[in-house]
Amino acid sequence: MGADVATCEVTAGSALARKNSRKPGPKSGKDKKQESTPEFIASIASVLVTGLFIITFIVQAFEIPSSSMEKTLLIGDHVFVNRVSFAPASSWIGPLLPYQQVRRGDIIVFLSPEQPGLYLVKRVIAVPGDRLRLRSGVVYLNGVPQNEPYVQRDGSFIPYRDEFPSVMPPPPPPYASAGLYDEFAPDIHDGELVIPPGEYFGMGDNRDNSKDSRYWGFIPRANIIGRPAFIYWSFRESPDQYKKTSIGDRIAFIFHVITHFPTDTRWGRMFKLVR
Repeated sequence: MGADVATCEVTAGSALARKNSRKPGPKSGKDKKQESTPEFIASIASVLVTGLFIITFIVQAFEIPSSSMEKTLLIGDHVFVNRVSFAPASSWIGPLLPYQQVRRGDIIVFLSPEQPGLYLVKRVIAVPGDRLRLRSGVVYLNGVPQNEPYVQRDGSFIPYRDEFPSVMPPPPPPYASAGLYDEFAPDIHDGELVIPPGEYFGMGDNRDNSKDSRYWGFIPRANIIGRPAFIYWSFRESPDQYKKTSIGDRIAFIFHVITHFPTDTRWGRMFKLVR
């Protein structure tokens, strides 16, 4: 072996001299294995593929554009959504991932039943088989009034909104979806809405300022994307920011974020779990 020889020193006056011992010395930089260019490219590719897989199939980033879920979610909250927990179970990966049923109280991200391509976030209030009604804005499920500490109200009263479904729905669009009453009518029994199989009823936590299932109908199970897991960034934005879609508006907003990042970031909401 071509290892370097390290000699052990002895103190002066020692009666016995220790024998030289052979120890492998540290390898020089020339001896270390250098990563080849193909290996480096393969390493980078594996990281990118893993990241792409996670972003595509496991988590997805969303921004909250409206106040309908205040105070749970604020305008400008950026959340990571877990796409796996509500995904349909499969035989090959089902045992490895924590699939769950959608439950009452879950906050979900889903595709709007009213406007294709629009993502919404609401809280599930009722699941298939539940009997739902509102009395003076209080939610009753299966005859029992619900304690909803997350709900925010402004004190106003609108008969259709707060006495659902006893009062006839409001006029057609833009206030509510066309044919809304025709959708609900077969499932209204004794003043209660019975949630049909494969459908869910969602409402915003900002109960008096939320356009939700009361206005556009049930949420199909197939429309549910996932559950918001946590807030990874929160930035103060104007309520109409999401409407500003021109190139000029986007550039102006990017400049605003850069110049106001330290002051307008809600640092206390960073990495907050969504419940």
